[in-house]
Amino acid sequence: MDIIWLGHGSFRIETEGQVLLIDPWLTGNPSLTEDQHDAAVAGATHILLTHTHFDHVVDILPLAKHLNVPVVGQYDLMGYWAESEEIDTIGFNKGGTVDLNGIKVSMVPASHSSTFTTPDGLRTGGTEVGFMIAAEERMVYVSGDTDIMADMEWMGDYYKPDIGILSAGGHFTMDMNGAAYAAKRYFDFKAVIPCHYQTFPILEQSAQTLIEGLPGVDVIEPEVMKAISF
Repeated sequence: MDIIWLGHGSFRIETEGQVLLIDPWLTGNPSLTEDQHDAAVAGATHILLTHTHFDHVVDILPLAKHLNVPVVGQYDLMGYWAESEEIDTIGFNKGGTVDLNGIKVSMVPASHSSTFTTPDGLRTGGTEVGFMIAAEERMVYVSGDTDIMADMEWMGDYYKPDIGILSAGGHFTMDMNGAAYAAKRYFDFKAVIPCHYQTFPILEQSAQTLIEGLPGVDVIEPEVMKAISF
């Protein structure tokens, strides 16, 4: 399994012969240069969406049409897009699990918001979520944009993820200290990858607090387009 950071909250996960794009943000992403865009999405088999803020959703529909791959996300929005945009979608909801050619993806709660701007004003695109991804005898928790929440207790106990991809930039999500607290209290991670940081000055720029807060856990500071192999 290779986990590749595309900057901000975007990831590419290569596993079980599949390529999952998680919230792929290309247009305007200051961490991902334009000459990296093609490589970032090459060979994608599925696109997973956690919520509809611009830095997660802006490229979803163009990529789905260009790559001719399904978008995987909340049932209500997926149904609407399947009809209005004529794209392939896989819709499910919190508590549900879908099988993506051998990869089991479960939808779990997050604590954030999920809106987008339209010519008619602000609209809600379902609710914010995270994912538990089971592949190659690993369980990867993709937190999506979230704060610390009590639901993490049962999520850690029930799914037992060993790899955590945690939003940790602060201001909009947990900061590094909060992510360390959540990881230590609710989970038993072997490895943690922080994200949703460094992108803008308002966000945390270093993962040092997370590293210091999780002794015994392999906290991996990702580099854009550099594979982290498990």
